Amino acid sequence: MRKWHRWLSVFFGVIMIWVAVTGLLHYAAVWWPSGEPTAEAVAAAAPPPGFKCPEGWRCRPPSVETDNPLRPYLGLFHHLHSGSEGGVWGEIIVMLSGLALMFFTVSGLWMYIRMWSDRKRRGAKNRWFWK
Repeated sequence: MRKWHRWLSVFFGVIMIWVAVTGLLHYAAVWWPSGEPTAEAVAAAAPPPGFKCPEGWRCRPPSVETDNPLRPYLGLFHHLHSGSEGGVWGEIIVMLSGLALMFFTVSGLWMYIRMWSDRKRRGAKNRWFWK
């Protein structure tokens, strides 16, 4: 199990770092503290007079631009994070990285429990972590 854990982590570690960084950038673009929009920006984002949302549609007013420097890249960060920029293969790799995260969690816990029980069986000091 240790061999699988080490070899797979070399490949999927890089992908999981990519997914983590693009996810953080995505949420930085969403949650970035922004100031109040100007009156001109609010007027430009208003729907035309008499506009009614068609039935069955989810209409949202256009976003009002503020001083958020990451907001223009929000869509790009989302597509990079989801793997859709890489087409089907990008989405498959992102899905496999999610499965790899589950594998690393289970195998790491399993290895830790085995090492802990071996130390207990040998009569070594009972510690949570060791060198």
